[in-house]
Amino acid sequence: MSENLLEINHLVKHFPIRSGLLRRVTGQVQAVDDVSFAIKKGETLGLVGESGCGKTTVARTLLRLIEATSGNVYFEGTDVLKASRRDLKALRRKMQIIFQDPYGALDPRRTVAESIAEGLVIHNIGDRQSQFAKVQSVMEKVGLSPTLLERFPHEFSGGQRQRIGIARALVMEPSLLVLDEPVSALDVSIQAQVLNLLRDLQAELGLTYLFVAHNLAVVEYISTRIGVMYLGKMVELAPRAELFQRPLHPYTKALSAAVPRPRPNMPREKIVLQGDVPSPANPPKGCRFHTRCWMAKDICTQVEPPLEEKLPNRWAACHFWDQVS
Repeated sequence: MSENLLEINHLVKHFPIRSGLLRRVTGQVQAVDDVSFAIKKGETLGLVGESGCGKTTVARTLLRLIEATSGNVYFEGTDVLKASRRDLKALRRKMQIIFQDPYGALDPRRTVAESIAEGLVIHNIGDRQSQFAKVQSVMEKVGLSPTLLERFPHEFSGGQRQRIGIARALVMEPSLLVLDEPVSALDVSIQAQVLNLLRDLQAELGLTYLFVAHNLAVVEYISTRIGVMYLGKMVELAPRAELFQRPLHPYTKALSAAVPRPRPNMPREKIVLQGDVPSPANPPKGCRFHTRCWMAKDICTQVEPPLEEKLPNRWAACHFWDQVS
């Protein structure tokens, strides 16, 4: 039996570009283009990259919140993308998502108790009494008093609302939590509290996380392994410590150099990327990063480097990976 809880193979998601009076398709936005990775049971895979790189699209596509163009997503051996509506409903009990915006994720007309219990009601899990007892228990797990259950979302702070969102996911007793920028809308001090809560819950409940973020420092703190995306492609995948000690892709090195250090006088290489991210509707030929890469050579403009295992458990898509660090 595979130790991987989730396996994504050659995932592709293209959005059509329509124009003209008849709204004909005139192009494709290549949001996710041939992305593959796996997540082992009990680990946290951080998915990081600039805004628009496709990381959130990967997260939503693997849950079928949006339909993939092609590829396979295996969760506990079942292909999520080919599951029937009935089978998908059963799978979603085990696959939950926590959204970026704690304000928009909760229905302002529902009490906290109603929002958290919604999944239990939809899946017909238990009676009203057992559902309420479960909601009370999960509220305590995320550090909130059950006495707050009859309040409405507007009565809570951003950090408290995100805890409610976590409770709403946990009440279904999932195996996999997809965390889509779960702390980016929160103050820094609250971010630390939520991250520590997530780590504690993972240790207590044996959860598996896919953690999507643009902040490499946050991803470094919580992740077991890290995948780096650029313009719809996975460009590096490595264990956390090894990725920061020796990046194998120039883009990873540039992201790492931009992370604030606790001591400003710590020596580090300054890297400033030139130009803007190209349009995903018309990505560059060859390596998609070559238009901003200080190491680019002629081969980079013509031949796209595949994502390959360059060192043990170290995957990178770069022709000159051994010259990066």
